[in-house]
Amino acid sequence: MTEPKSDWDRPYDVRARPMFAMFGRNRDVFLKTWKVNFIPPIVEPVLYLLALGYGLGALIEEVNGMPYVVFIAPALITITMMQSAFFETTYSSYVRMFFQKTWDAVVATPLTIEDIMVAELLWAGVRSVIYSTIMATVVALFGLLSFPSALLIIPIAFLVGMVFAGLGLMASAKVPAIDSFSYVFYLFITPQFLFSGTFFPLEQLPDPIEHAALALPLTNAVILVRSASLGTTTGLELFAFVYLVVAAFVFCGLAVGWMKRRLID
Repeated sequence: MTEPKSDWDRPYDVRARPMFAMFGRNRDVFLKTWKVNFIPPIVEPVLYLLALGYGLGALIEEVNGMPYVVFIAPALITITMMQSAFFETTYSSYVRMFFQKTWDAVVATPLTIEDIMVAELLWAGVRSVIYSTIMATVVALFGLLSFPSALLIIPIAFLVGMVFAGLGLMASAKVPAIDSFSYVFYLFITPQFLFSGTFFPLEQLPDPIEHAALALPLTNAVILVRSASLGTTTGLELFAFVYLVVAAFVFCGLAVGWMKRRLID
């Protein structure tokens, strides 16, 4: 990057028009490669829905008073939110940063580093909405969603997307090479995939692990999405919402600061 090293800690400089220009660039690239972008992220959750929801679910009578496929369907939508946003600000952002040199070219224009980073985060949040909406549509075709409360999945998807977009960009600011993302996925994403109330209720875990799981972003996302999808409440929705709002602001703020420091230093 061409900005002086001493400027890494200057106040953030984000302007709407340049930021949305970068956002539009990412959107246009996405639309040009829509076949590659749409198919893989949608096929995987659908396979889980069929294999676990209807396959394994045939061996399980009920979970929390509902058929197993109904229990896991909202979790699969939430996993789609997480994976789409996190992948976008890890592998995709890293490729634009180091291999395509997209950011080097853009920062030579009137755009600032902050404009680029905020655009990356917002685009990841929108991708989360796109993918989870498609997944929710598929789930709805199976008759597994309760309307109109299920419409809340759309704004929840953006909030969850921003949380994991921030976490992904934080990882991109710290990893030494693109291969290192495999450790991030195995050590951070996979445990959440398994222990966030996705495939079985948190109450099945030992108390210390259950309490630790409540501190995971995906756990709180699953609480909100399951409540919206089924039209039910558990009493944890307000906590989960506040947690995700605070996490989105904190993680995105740290992501921009860490990435500025990496690019300028």
